Amino acid sequence: MATTPSLLLPYIMPAQAQKHVTHNEAIRSLDAIVQLAVADRDLTAPPASPVNGARYIVAASATGGWAGHTNHIAAFQDGAWQFLVPNEGWLAWISDDDMLAVWSGAAWVSAQGILSVNPVGLVGVNATADTTNRLAVSAPASLFDHAGAGHQQKINKSAAGQTASTLYQTGYSGRAEIGLAGDDNLRFKVSANGSAWIDALVIPAATGTPRVRSLAKASLPAAGTSGAGALVHVTDEAGGAVLAFSDGTNWRRVTDRAVVS
Repeated sequence: MATTPSLLLPYIMPAQAQKHVTHNEAIRSLDAIVQLAVADRDLTAPPASPVNGARYIVAASATGGWAGHTNHIAAFQDGAWQFLVPNEGWLAWISDDDMLAVWSGAAWVSAQGILSVNPVGLVGVNATADTTNRLAVSAPASLFDHAGAGHQQKINKSAAGQTASTLYQTGYSGRAEIGLAGDDNLRFKVSANGSAWIDALVIPAATGTPRVRSLAKASLPAAGTSGAGALVHVTDEAGGAVLAFSDGTNWRRVTDRAVVS
């Protein structure tokens, strides 16, 4: 009798007698394999009292009524066992293992590795990723948790002249950046508009000695605007370059507290 190419369901032939028998056989097969969920995949013999409609994956070295049907789908329907041979790619939920399995063509294996997204070009979590932001996450927070003792977040660049940093934005316009921007020195940069950037603090990789912003006297911001406690390196102070601080009103030399002049 002619059958369908994939599921081998029987066709009703022209002038066939008792067409309902063929039709019901096809319906029973579909009932067994559509939304496939099996109770067990470790049994080598039929259960003593199977429930009508119960399905199993026959384990190796099967005996009794299941002999010769290793890895087949055994469906108990209308008081008898029907066996279906899986095609590569069939998926089955294994109820007693709480796992999704796939028929590889040779064995039923966990679908977790096969359905893995590693590697994948773009990933968007409640957001749309693009060719630049290949991982995009829109959420109140993001958690990178430990798996064992600790956790390390890594940002790598190909060469010293490239950038490896964390950028903080307002309205998608940069306002602060921390990292290795253009060299291997650790930089803390800020911007009021996203285009003009100030190196507020630089820690050279070679020495590890922090260096605050250097300015000539004419370029010093208002001490009141900077706020008490602000630090700056004044390059052209009388007597030589000096570190200065703001007292909230004036810039004063750290050496003798005299007002910068």
